[in-house]
Amino acid sequence: MTPESIVAVAIVASMHVVGLAMLLALWRLLRGPTVPDRILALDTLFVAAIAELMLFGMHLDTPIYFEAALIIAMLGFVGTVVLSKYILRRDIVE
Repeated sequence: MTPESIVAVAIVASMHVVGLAMLLALWRLLRGPTVPDRILALDTLFVAAIAELMLFGMHLDTPIYFEAALIIAMLGFVGTVVLSKYILRRDIVE
């Protein structure tokens, strides 16, 4: 096997593992016993989606997925901050 094919197989295998992580995070998001568990699951889902997009961009060898991952990272950060603030104060806008 050539090094390029080994890398291609590793990327596809990593995409499957990250997909499984996304399913587990989705399960925790839907079934989480407390609201903080659900917030952490949502944040984990954002991180896994970013990883999946990065791997998919590497697999297709195109930079557009890296930009999409950056946008999801910014939205995920803002969403986590807003949800955490709502949990702490029960008010988003002060």
